[in-house]
Order: sequence, then structure tokens, then C-alpha cells
Amino acid sequence: MRNPNLPNLITALLAVAIVALSLTIAPVHAERIKDLATIQGVRDNQLLGYGLVVGLDGSGDKVGSSPFTQQSLRSMLTQLGIVVPPNINLNPKNVAAVTVHAMLPPFAKPGQEIDVTVSSIGDAKSLRGGSLLMTPLKGIDGQVYAIAQGNLVVGGLSSEGADGSKVTINIPSSGRVPGGATVERSVPTPFGDDAMLTLNLKSGDFTTVQRVTDAINKAIGGGTAFAVDATSVKVNAPKNIGQRVGFVSLVENLEVDPAAAVARVIVNSRTGTVVINSTVRVSPAAVSHGSLTVTISENAQVSQPNPLAAGTTVVTPQSDVSVQEGGSRMFVFDPGVTLDTVVRAVNQVGAGPSDLVAILEALKQAGALKADLVVI
Repeated sequence: MRNPNLPNLITALLAVAIVALSLTIAPVHAERIKDLATIQGVRDNQLLGYGLVVGLDGSGDKVGSSPFTQQSLRSMLTQLGIVVPPNINLNPKNVAAVTVHAMLPPFAKPGQEIDVTVSSIGDAKSLRGGSLLMTPLKGIDGQVYAIAQGNLVVGGLSSEGADGSKVTINIPSSGRVPGGATVERSVPTPFGDDAMLTLNLKSGDFTTVQRVTDAINKAIGGGTAFAVDATSVKVNAPKNIGQRVGFVSLVENLEVDPAAAVARVIVNSRTGTVVINSTVRVSPAAVSHGSLTVTISENAQVSQPNPLAAGTTVVTPQSDVSVQEGGSRMFVFDPGVTLDTVVRAVNQVGAGPSDLVAILEALKQAGALKADLVVI
């Protein structure tokens, strides 16, 4: 017997399937504006300071090679009311002079905590187990923006034996203090000063700038945004700071399809790394790449005279030289082939990284590689 509700059930299932399909076919390449651009004036600020790490297990700076550590230690004790006679040489083997640096995020307020990185500037072997003493962190203007202090987290380890043997894991002369600095002063930002906000693309492109402008005008209204150049977009924003925050939240979550990247091949001459992006194309070309192997082997021949002869034993060198050319195969690139075809064709001839670089350079010289070849 046929179920009378079957058509309705099938219709409902089809509706659910269509909705699920529509959710899965959302634009794959769409990116949020907050991932493509930054707001001009809203940025991190670098902080730097000089301090002392104490509590080391004899792995601190040496007496003769780091005089600034002794000076700093003497100055610190003087500020604490302890007078050290001038003729007394301090032994800072449990102390290390360090630099402390941190990034002060935008809109950071007094009382908030930021992470700091501590690095030895003397000859301390390890900072493991040490504590950073109170260190002021200054900006480029010489003003103190944070105070750092705390126990170090060091990921490295170093151990040395009496016979001179040594084992080192990672870098023991550098560490971090999570939340080790307290912000004392905030950095003023022009976020609420100007009537317009400026969005700067992380990678300048005329097409992407125009798409960002169109997305903002479509979502908020015509004339809200206009492109300045290949990197910047000006946006009319509310003057009220509370409304401006909500406005920026709306803008930075708009999705944009960025333009395809410029066709580029990156070659690292030191490591042999080759990166080819998806927009690289190759014109019709035929490539043949072979290798020439020269092998030289030395075989020493010993000439031994007869027992009754008045001769001496002579060692005669004998060299065998052989030349072998590896089997090279020619492959042809059809017009406008893509990255997959290029990689597959090169792999078929068994080319290594250095061979691949030679092939790409030859294709570029022949005018067949439609991309920028960048060697770093």
C-alpha cells in the first residue's frame, strides 16, 4: 500500500538537500576585508629594554668578558641602598645581561599585560631557571610604555661535561615571559580623529582595491568608499566613536573575492626551494634536459721486482675515467598549460630542484614562461 505522505516527505528531503547544497557552494575564494587590509594608524608598536636575569645556576656572564653586567649589577645594588666598595669585583656567574623586547598592540590600556622576549647579550650559556628583574620598556620616542618582570620560560637546554663535551638543545640563551610586562601608558591612535578611515591592502592590487570599494558601497551605500590607489581605500565613517566601532566591525566582515595573484615563480638559490603559483602559464615549448656524469676512479698498481733483481718496489697510479650521459627525454608544453602540467612534465623527466631551476630559467630566456622569475 502506498504511503500518502510519501510525496510530501520527498519534497521535504529535497528542500533540505537544496539548502545544504547552497550552504556548501559558498564562494570558496571569498575573503573578509579584515584579512585583506588593515586600518591606517592601527598597528603594533615595538618596545625595547635592557635588564638583568638572576637566579641562574652558574650559567651567567663571565667576569672578564662582560663588564657591563658587573656595572649593571653594581648600579642596581646602589639603587637598593647597598654600597659595594670600588675595589670589590662582583662575580656575575648567576646573573646575565639581557635585552627585553615586546610588541605593544594597538589600543592597549594601562594595566593590561603583554608577552616579552628575553635574549642574552653577554656570554651567558643558558637563561634556564632565571628571573627577569624589573625592566622598563621604551618606545622609539624614549618614553616608558611598559614594565617587565617575571620568571623565564626557556625551551632550550645546554649541558657541558668536564672533558669539554657539550650537548645543546634549541636555544637556551633566549626565553619568554608570558604576560610578563604591564602596560603603563597607551599609545594614541588616529582612529577617531579623521572623518574618513583608510584601508590599506596587505598586497596592493588595482582589481582587489576596486572589488573592496564595490563591496563596501553595495553593503552600506553608494559613495561610502572610493579607491585612492592600488593599495588604499578611503571610507566615510561615523564621527561618533561608538558608532565608528560598529561601522568598522561591519566593514571588516564583508567578503570580497581577491584578484588572482601576479604570475610569479620564486626560486630560493640557497635551499633549492621552488614555488610556482597557480597563475603561471607556459607558451608552446619543447624542453630536453639531460645530465652528464664523469666518474674518475684511482687504482694503485704495485710493481714488485724479482727477488734477485736489484730493484725497488714502485707504486704506479692508474686512473680510469668514464663519461656517461643520462637519458634525456624531450617533452612539449602546449599553449597555455597550467601549473599542474608544468610540474607533472618536469617530474616525468626526473628533474631535481637544481634541474628545475635550470629548466625554468631556460623557459624564461626563451620567452615561453609567462611569469616573473624571482630569485631570492
